Amino acid sequence: MYRTPNTPEVRVPRLTGLMAVDAREAAEACGLLLAAPDRPDFHLAVVDHVVRQYPPAGAEVPRGAVVTVWFDFGEGEGGGGAGVREPRRGGPPPGGMRRELDEPGDPYAVLGSP
Repeated sequence: MYRTPNTPEVRVPRLTGLMAVDAREAAEACGLLLAAPDRPDFHLAVVDHVVRQYPPAGAEVPRGAVVTVWFDFGEGEGGGGAGVREPRRGGPPPGGMRRELDEPGDPYAVLGSP
């Protein structure tokens, strides 16, 4: 594990996008503590991804400071990203070719018969 020099101030690493286990290791390597208000079982979380952090990456904070991370988007912050997804009806629209073509007559009619 990488140990930072014993300075009173450390830079906050970029934790956004990391899995919970990787975020904990990155913070520990810098001498920081993590808190997750939306995950009471944060110490057990492994594969959840960090979506937000405070203080932001690159900020200088005292060694041993707490960095807060969130794993869920807040109200109005996203989460959907691609807009509303409505279920599709399967298959072509009702009517098919009949909408475009006239109904055929007798399919066995002989041409030219009265």
